[in-house]
Amino acid sequence: MPILYCALELYLPYCHSLKEKRRIVKSTADKLRTKFKISVGELDYQDTWQRSLLGAAAVGSSRIILEKMSNKIMHESEKILGRDLADFYYEIIEHS
Repeated sequence: MPILYCALELYLPYCHSLKEKRRIVKSTADKLRTKFKISVGELDYQDTWQRSLLGAAAVGSSRIILEKMSNKIMHESEKILGRDLADFYYEIIEHS
């Protein structure tokens, strides 16, 4: 059973408070959750105003399906965040 893990690094230079940052992070996570039916959570930089690391995970029946999903998640993340998406990384882990 393959498992997809995605990491989205956000850089938010215009945020001047945690409240402002959390609004963006929550909105992004909610949109990705709704569109792809995946688990999404903030993994790091919770107390930093201008950075965030989101993690997303999904389980699928095949590696090919999860690779296609990772591309769709990346494109949707770019559409939602634009320049705020500093980096996108994914890994597919095989679990027996």
